[in-house]
Amino acid sequence: MTTPVPVHHDSASGPAAGNSADARPGLVARLSAEAFGSLFIVVAGLGVPLFSIPQSSPLPAALAAGLAVTAAMLAFGYVSGGHFNPAVTVGHAVAGRIRPVDAAAYIAAQLVGAMLGALALFGILRTLPGIQDSRTAFDTVTAGFGEHSIIQAPMAAVLLLEVLGAAILVAVFLGTTARNNLNKPAAAVAVGLAFAVLLQLGLSVGNAPFNPARATASAVFSSSWSLEQLWLFWVAPLVGAGIAGLVFRGFAAGDAPAAAVADSDALDAAGPDDADASDAEARDLEFSDAEGPVAAPAQSRARRDEAQEFFDGKRG
Repeated sequence: MTTPVPVHHDSASGPAAGNSADARPGLVARLSAEAFGSLFIVVAGLGVPLFSIPQSSPLPAALAAGLAVTAAMLAFGYVSGGHFNPAVTVGHAVAGRIRPVDAAAYIAAQLVGAMLGALALFGILRTLPGIQDSRTAFDTVTAGFGEHSIIQAPMAAVLLLEVLGAAILVAVFLGTTARNNLNKPAAAVAVGLAFAVLLQLGLSVGNAPFNPARATASAVFSSSWSLEQLWLFWVAPLVGAGIAGLVFRGFAAGDAPAAAVADSDALDAAGPDDADASDAEARDLEFSDAEGPVAAPAQSRARRDEAQEFFDGKRG
């Protein structure tokens, strides 16, 4: 006797299409989640080293930033996917897991959130009587190379590190969130730990953040040299993200039949995000990561429900 696949959360068809439990978050909600998560990551990632006394710091700055990434992904990942980093978003776009238009909107939201977080920290610095120049204080946490690197690392070294680090970070993100990965519930922890380890290495070379939004936020409130060097901290991580995205796109292309590609193309042309049918399919694509063959509708919905239950705290 065959047990049918449960479809109790099917919102893509039937009269229950309006159930909030299955409704894909709108673009505004997703952008808000990306902005707030980016703000949190910048406040933690820049604030801890800015306001810590090195001799008595209870938590290394790299670990604090990694924990912030994990917390943000657990808190907001069910809404937007938990990117909070233009490099991660570009990696998703190259891998075919998010539409380019949405990716551009995500990056804009991440920049807004990161800038607001840095602005808040800058405002706090301005109120401290012991700090006479807030921009000079921000220089200590701003990415740089050459004479602005802690170990005087040349441009080529920092560029290579950013490419490599971003590629590893994006690969960890894409791999742990793949739909057929049994360790998917631990994705937030894996990404946070990977970011902490990479950031510890980056801090010792040139405050390399592997996050263009964070690099931009700190550069805007630092001395003028930081904006002159900012290009490297956009170009290098996006190149690394593109490499990781291409690798994972190759994985998907090797496993998926031609019909899967056709279905994906049809999704991109399906219309606005708020259309019910296209929303259901787009959610399957983005949150199940379009990895491997396109499953039957009931199986796809089952996987989607499992992921949703995890982010809602119903699954361990």
